[in-house]
Formats: sequence, C-alpha cells, structure tokens
Amino acid sequence: MKGKLLAVDIGNSNIVTGIWQNNAWSEIWRFSSHPTLDDKDFYTHALHEILVEREIKTSEITDIVVSSVVPSLIPLWLNALKAHFKVDPILIGKQHFSTLKMGIIAQDEIGTDILSNAYAVFNRYPFDSIVIDFGTALTFTTVSKSSGILGVSIAPGLKTASLSLFKGAAQLPEVPLILPDSVLGKNTVQAIQSGVLIGYIGLIKYTIEAIRQELNHPFPVIATGGLSAILHPLKDFFYEIDPNLTLDGMRFIYEAVKNNSGNRP
Repeated sequence: MKGKLLAVDIGNSNIVTGIWQNNAWSEIWRFSSHPTLDDKDFYTHALHEILVEREIKTSEITDIVVSSVVPSLIPLWLNALKAHFKVDPILIGKQHFSTLKMGIIAQDEIGTDILSNAYAVFNRYPFDSIVIDFGTALTFTTVSKSSGILGVSIAPGLKTASLSLFKGAAQLPEVPLILPDSVLGKNTVQAIQSGVLIGYIGLIKYTIEAIRQELNHPFPVIATGGLSAILHPLKDFFYEIDPNLTLDGMRFIYEAVKNNSGNRP
C-alpha cells in the first residue's frame, strides 16, 4: 500500500479512527458513538475540525476501510467520508468473508469488530491464541491458525457492568473505573470498584482457563480495547496488549479484499 489508509472502527460506545502509514498507526482519534448534538452532520463537522487541526491533506488518503457494529451510524460516517475524500470506502461485511481464508463461525451474526480482532491475530502471530477485547462488551475470541475462529464468549464490559448498577439500583452511584487497593470496600464507591474490577479479574482468568482446559491447549492471550490497561494485575497474564489490534485487523481485511479483486475492493 503506497498511500495512506484511513480506518474507521464504529463501536457501540466509541468510534476509533487511525491512519496507517510507514508501517505504523498514527493520528488515532476517538469520537463518541452517542454525540450530544442531534445533528446528522455531526461527524462531518467533527472530522473536518480534526483534519484542519492536524493539517492532514485529504488528497493523501488513498484507501479507506470501515467496520461498524452500529448500523444507524454507517450512513452518517459514509456521508462524512464522502464529504472529505475522493475515495470509495470498503465497508467490511459478509460479502468479504470468503476472501479471508480463515474459518468464520456464525457468519450471519458475527460482529466485524470480533472478526477484525480474530483476523489480526490470525495474520500476526504464528500460534493459536485468544483475543480479549475490553469494549462495551468483554469478548473472548479463540483463534486457531489452522481452523480460524473456534468460538467466542461475550460478557458485559467493565463500563457496561458498572453503569448497569448505577442505572438499575437507586442508591448506587456511578463510579470511576479505578482498581481499588483492597477487595474489602470501606464505602459504596470502593465496594462497587472491588466487585466490578477485582471481580472481572477473576472472570477473565476463569474464562481463559476454561477455554484452555476444554481445548487442551495453552493459548497465549492478546488484549485490546480502550479499557485493557485498567486491570493492571493481569499485565503479566497477557502475551501482549495492543490497543490498535482491531484497526490492524481491518487493515489486513482490506488488503486481502484488495489483493483478491486485483484492484480497489
């Protein structure tokens, strides 16, 4: 890829974009998936502001790839991209799965975020692995180099779990996601932090161990997602923490589709 690739990852809570150039990701931007302004051109204006602020020439963007798990935001982002770039984006979808040369389960259901994570480790590492994505949902995706995606486990994400307590229990406050020093909370905030954050350490370790035992294989664990660094006691438990793993998978998918078509996807 000679030019610059713009990747747009539309998630349930955040939209992450990045530019791939010189074999590295740069210009990582985050947008809320729930803007406070009721404006169909919100992302068009927001993207314009960033391009101007960072002095990015739109003519330098030669390729665009989009992944979305929020269907209602797709037309808003496609319009925003069309307003700024003379490039037809590829929107990752089921029509591209056959080009990936990787086994994909539940093709009518699987999210393109899970697929992108799986395809990233499938291409980057020479071994079978488990990807944990700390997003709105906490996902565990087991990937085999020979068979592709073996299975997925999904739990509420850290922030989702914390907010559910705040919204569902009248006397429980919203709390910052900070790992407490003790599992024995001395007040309500510490108690929630203990239950959610320390509790999730146990959830993650148990789920990983259950996968390893069921498949009788010591899978290394790759972590990604905006909240992957919060549970720092798990740092040595992970083979690698890569916040840009999903973007990398999108890049690999784009290149596979482009190479398969012999031209632009």
